[in-house]
Amino acid sequence: MNSIQKIEEQEESQSTNENFDFSSVIAVAIHDMKNSLSLLMQSIEQLAANIPADNLVAREGINSVHYEANRMNTTLVQVLSLYRSELDALPVNIDECFLIDLVEEVVESNRTYINQKELSVILDVDEDLCWYLDRELIYLLIHDVLINAIRYGCDHINISAKEINGELQVKVVDDGSGYPASMLEMATVKLDNFCISEGRTGLGLFFARLIAQTHKNNGKAGFISLSNDPITGGSIFELRLP
Repeated sequence: MNSIQKIEEQEESQSTNENFDFSSVIAVAIHDMKNSLSLLMQSIEQLAANIPADNLVAREGINSVHYEANRMNTTLVQVLSLYRSELDALPVNIDECFLIDLVEEVVESNRTYINQKELSVILDVDEDLCWYLDRELIYLLIHDVLINAIRYGCDHINISAKEINGELQVKVVDDGSGYPASMLEMATVKLDNFCISEGRTGLGLFFARLIAQTHKNNGKAGFISLSNDPITGGSIFELRLP
């Protein structure tokens, strides 16, 4: 092979590499993994339904598997959404939404996990309360908060939605051990300086704040806040939308 042929092959190889969009391959792979996880979670739920109530070891094991599968699915959704937005701004589709329908859908999608953990989920949402928001994004946000409350809560989880001073307030409160100090600190860091290298918790919090801030109205942007109940010690997640 002469030197001219070698140069031509190198140029062809370089051109192929430049045209190869690896991020798109990752996005397709994530989509396929999400589909597989959905099937896996369906199988887990079917298995859970057949476990005797007195088999506590098996029930706890299926709880852990279901939580981890749900956690992986949520993380994949977050990563895929961030890829599609290229970390600049999430595409937002604002429309009128009844909060009771949205919250009930989130709870029912986790009904198997809730029942296995023998938790009581109490809803305080006015049936006539509606708001203009991106239903899919807010669903993802509340869903992520709920599965963590199920995982770390003890007996009760309260989900409320109400209008306060012209803003929508959604709160998820549990009676678990509360948010760790590191997570409370991350909730107040400017989004531009937010570090998502802390693992899945950092990504979930980043995603929640990004979703909230993409909801804007009359010069105001949405936000989230984290705190711990001074009496029970449980975690309190609050979402505010203008």
